[in-house]
Amino acid sequence: MKLKTRIHLFSTLLMLVILSLTNIGIYFVFEKMAYDTEYNQLQLQSMELTQSFSKVNKKMDIRTVIGAYMPANGAIRVYDSAGKEIAGQDTIGEIKFYKPQFKQGDRYIIEKFDGVPVLSLRMPVIWTNGEVAELHMIQQLIDVKNSLRTLTLILLGVTLIAMIPIIISSIALGRIITHPIEKLIATMSQSRKAGTYEKINIPSNGKDEMGQMATTFNDLMSQLETNYNQQEHFVSNASHELRTPLTVIESYARLLKRRGFDNRDVAEEAVGAILSESVRMKEMIEQLLQLARNQEQMKFNFAETDIYEQVDKTLQPMRQAYSREFLVEGISPAMAVTDGEKLRQLLFILLDNARKYSDDVVKTIIEKSDGGFTISVIDYGNGIPEDALPNLFNRFYRVEEDRSRKTGGTGLGLAIAKDLAEGLGAELKVESIYGMGTTIRIYIPKQRILTEF
Repeated sequence: MKLKTRIHLFSTLLMLVILSLTNIGIYFVFEKMAYDTEYNQLQLQSMELTQSFSKVNKKMDIRTVIGAYMPANGAIRVYDSAGKEIAGQDTIGEIKFYKPQFKQGDRYIIEKFDGVPVLSLRMPVIWTNGEVAELHMIQQLIDVKNSLRTLTLILLGVTLIAMIPIIISSIALGRIITHPIEKLIATMSQSRKAGTYEKINIPSNGKDEMGQMATTFNDLMSQLETNYNQQEHFVSNASHELRTPLTVIESYARLLKRRGFDNRDVAEEAVGAILSESVRMKEMIEQLLQLARNQEQMKFNFAETDIYEQVDKTLQPMRQAYSREFLVEGISPAMAVTDGEKLRQLLFILLDNARKYSDDVVKTIIEKSDGGFTISVIDYGNGIPEDALPNLFNRFYRVEEDRSRKTGGTGLGLAIAKDLAEGLGAELKVESIYGMGTTIRIYIPKQRILTEF
């Protein structure tokens, strides 16, 4: 069964149940009010009759007194203490066969006789001889029966008439709810068949839940399209970058096979090139694997960490490995809630870049900034052209192709650095003056800081 049909049936049944319960409630309230009104009138008559009994003398006919208070379509009966009827009168012949079935403690009851509700009440009365007797007042509620029958017909008519707008509204409701879903299904089917990322047209007033669903779907399609394009671009670039060193290795291997065994200079050149390209390809593959792990889900272990100590730990092995001057300045200790290992990995990428593209000292400065910490990695190399700055963190992007190949760059390091910074909740900013040097700043926001300023 389709969703639209289920919604239609459910809403119709729900409204029918609500309307039926309402009508039933109205019926029983009206019935009780009618019975209470008849009871109050009959009780008032019975009290007046008991007062009249106290004024009866021997010259007065008791039947005349009883007849004066006789209820319409009813009867009056008086019973002595032994339960024997001592006086009584009926307005219609059939009522004489009716005997109310009072229970202990009942002052009045409502029963049915010949399909008509009958109201009966009893009360003690002082009889003409001074003895205590029991008065029974009985009345058939013919008018109440007719009124309830009329009310039933009216409520049934109202229910039938009300079902027309209920059915129409349930159909409209089903269409309103399912139309966006049908559009969504159609769009998804079209996207699947065409291999594209189609979006749903959202009306300007689509601010309800259905509009939000369509907006979320469009955002999802945009994200999927972006991810697909990035993946396609990434695979294309990775294939290109891996093809280059493989081509070089293959070319030098063929050269080595042809002439390398007879010419030592050619052999040394070929082996050196093969080794260089193999090392570069190994580094590239490691970085590609790192990017793949980052895209899956990079796990961070945040804890109270001394940033200055992490910077110093990163610089010590670099000083020994490259025999270069790496300086650190600034606040110590500088406590923050961060992942020390991931921060060192980020610092290593930035410091290694600074080392590759400059021959002078590399300086790291830790300072306060806008309620947070800024770690600045400064080199005094050739710098980066201004038009290259927006693309600096793109994968496989290199400012100068020839220079990057000489230094072993793959164009992946800063892309990994960007992912690490985002995972740490930090922000990377680059400032560079071409011909003078480059500064890359890691800004750690206030919420990560523990040090009191």
